[in-house]
Amino acid sequence: MSTLREAMRSYLDMRQALGFRMYEARLKLPQFVDFMEQRDASHITVALALEWAKQRISVRRAEWARRLRFVRGFARYRSATDPLTEIPSFGLLPYRPGRAKPYLYTEAEVEGLLTAALRLSPTAGLRPWTYYCLIGLLAVSGMRIGEAIGLQVTDVDLDQGVLTIRSAKFGRWRLLPLHASTIAVLADYMGRRARFLAGRSAPHLFVSSRGTRLDVSDVHRTFYALSRQTGLREPGASHGPRLHDFRHRFAALTLLHWYECGEDTERRLPVLSTYLGHVHVADTYWYLAAWPALMTQAMQRLEHRWEDQS
Repeated sequence: MSTLREAMRSYLDMRQALGFRMYEARLKLPQFVDFMEQRDASHITVALALEWAKQRISVRRAEWARRLRFVRGFARYRSATDPLTEIPSFGLLPYRPGRAKPYLYTEAEVEGLLTAALRLSPTAGLRPWTYYCLIGLLAVSGMRIGEAIGLQVTDVDLDQGVLTIRSAKFGRWRLLPLHASTIAVLADYMGRRARFLAGRSAPHLFVSSRGTRLDVSDVHRTFYALSRQTGLREPGASHGPRLHDFRHRFAALTLLHWYECGEDTERRLPVLSTYLGHVHVADTYWYLAAWPALMTQAMQRLEHRWEDQS
């Protein structure tokens, strides 16, 4: 085993222990080390890092930048024990990915999806109620889909009306208070779930027809099918409303409500940021620009402030 390969494994283990999800890095960095070994290179250099990142001309520049980003992080770690290591600068292969424009569901569209979910086959089984509850929870809580399907039964406190989110980004966890109506739907689903499982052990809250944790790919495919049934997606369309857009909708509606009620939105924004599980409040500010109605409210608030000062 090469010293470089040992260093790579130590780096990945260290980052994961700090709470970073290193799934893709664990795929890419071994490929980079293979590349280095084929060239009998024991020290990371900028030239070699660029050569590896740009190996396939057919891929997009975004992928080049992603590959170099993985090497850059590893090189910074490696430089502490190997002074000959060169760290690729941030100016090399620059790429700033654009954020997908969120789709802001109307109340009628959310209701349409929930109704369609209850018609999923087999209609007499648990599947329709699983997707009914899952989609409804995403719409009213702003949870990430990974957080929702990662929920375990022990994370649901029906008496206190609180969910414990343990599968958030960077290994963080948080408590999520819910409205009484949402808790009532969860309680109903858990009763149906218990009857469906009939004593079988299943730790996760949302389960498949086999009693196992939902697969995220299956969830997306089911959602796309429901979207087409309700007219949100054209048949065969590769783009359209996403599950993640429920999160945008929740954040935008919360901010809009605060503006309309005359709340000090800037003061309360950290509360929303914590509720959503954002690491940086700046990530929550982005929702202001994502929805014209919010920007209008913000501009009106600013104009009133100017008028008061004049």
